[in-house]
Amino acid sequence: MRHIISILSENQNGALSRIVGLFSQRGYNIENITAAPTEDPSISRITILTQSDSVEIEHISKQIHKLVNVIKVSILDENEDGAVEREILFVKVQAMTRPVREEIKSLCDIFKAQIVDVTPELYILQYVNTSAEIDRFLQVITAQADVIETVRSGVCGIARGEHALHL
Repeated sequence: MRHIISILSENQNGALSRIVGLFSQRGYNIENITAAPTEDPSISRITILTQSDSVEIEHISKQIHKLVNVIKVSILDENEDGAVEREILFVKVQAMTRPVREEIKSLCDIFKAQIVDVTPELYILQYVNTSAEIDRFLQVITAQADVIETVRSGVCGIARGEHALHL
């Protein structure tokens, strides 16, 4: 099962490395990871997407919480209200002919994606949505144009409702 682990950690050298090392030592896979400072620059929020069963995810959560720099750990999808998650995609596509350009523009309108850069032969598209919708968008775009390069941010998530991960 897919789980989003949200971690508040002291923003110090080696904190992220220790968290990633824990996953490696235990043989757990990290599908994607994002990290950035919070409203307090001395604290970072780390979001990890992983696949595991509920017993493993509880074990991972407890092990992460034992690490020195970790302040709080939350499994976002365990909340009754769920979580809001988004990922950002940049995709560079070849758009050399007028019909291809028009098709790309049409697809961007349908998916509510944006064209953020244009050259005579290339478009860079930006799409923000869930991981599943990004996969779908990529599949459709790939069928219409030659994809030169893709960049994905990884999942960012926040709990719905009253639940909050803060000090």
